[in-house]
Amino acid sequence: MKALVLEAVNTAPVFKEVETPSPKAGEVLIKIEAAALNHRDIYISQGLYPNIKIPVIPGSDGAGTVIELGADVSAKWLNKPVIINPNNNWGQNPAVQDKKYHILGMPTNGTLCEYLCVKADRLVEKPEHLSFVQAAALPLAGLTAYRSLFTKAGLKKGERLLVSGIGGGVALMGFQMAMAIDAEVWVTSGANEKIDLAVSLGAVGGINYKTENWHKELEKKANGGFDVILDSAGGEGFQYFLDLANPAARIVFYGGTCGSFKVNPQKMFWKQLSMFGSTMGDDNDFCLMIEFINKYKIEPFVKETWALSEGAEAFKHMDEGQQFGKIVLLP
Repeated sequence: MKALVLEAVNTAPVFKEVETPSPKAGEVLIKIEAAALNHRDIYISQGLYPNIKIPVIPGSDGAGTVIELGADVSAKWLNKPVIINPNNNWGQNPAVQDKKYHILGMPTNGTLCEYLCVKADRLVEKPEHLSFVQAAALPLAGLTAYRSLFTKAGLKKGERLLVSGIGGGVALMGFQMAMAIDAEVWVTSGANEKIDLAVSLGAVGGINYKTENWHKELEKKANGGFDVILDSAGGEGFQYFLDLANPAARIVFYGGTCGSFKVNPQKMFWKQLSMFGSTMGDDNDFCLMIEFINKYKIEPFVKETWALSEGAEAFKHMDEGQQFGKIVLLP
């Protein structure tokens, strides 16, 4: 089969022929119909991820068709269109992942290939309203957004949500999920066109975080603060979320691309704020996320599709960070 293989860090993945896997007991063989990129894949290729083992086929997001069953797997899965749950070994504590936890695509081979074996308990049926391309864009972003907004922050109908860095996969999924339950959504971005697009899709408003005193300008525009804030960047600007937070607000962050941040403890305790770090989610979160997607018929934003053979160029394009929506590769 053909696959994208990362043979060394700080190099582009190589499109090459590799051995087609065969399912072991408890596993299925999936014909990958579509696989989406995540910034995680970029960080792995740049050596910015712990416990990197190479060579490896990267990719955590994928959807496809089950074409072969290993021993002890229910016949119901044969020829079934599925989404792959990329969680492995979360453990028994729903609050936090086990030390053995890992995500598909590192250190085990992932979805950027033509065929993939996974355990049958990693499968969920593809929602009927989603194409394979849309379904492939869902797992990591959908799971992280769902756990952040609902399991951790408890976002409710009518609350005000601020989504930072609109355009990324999790930010967009959080945006869509919040819109689905009739929350009031505001956004930030370093690109005005992304803010304008978010507003055209239902956001009440937004602010360019490159604007001087952007947090003060946003508070004026919004005529107040926010009940929940969803962030992926951290960094120097994170401190301003405490100013923008309403009393008893919840701040959730799932990334740190801009580095560490300072927090004013007086603002935290006087406002009775809660702060959550969140990443991925357990299998129950994944199932609840799929139920949510089915209930509200949410369709993930896909910016563009590339051929798997163009994977190296797609990695470079994603690293430039100009997309509004997911990049999906087609084997």
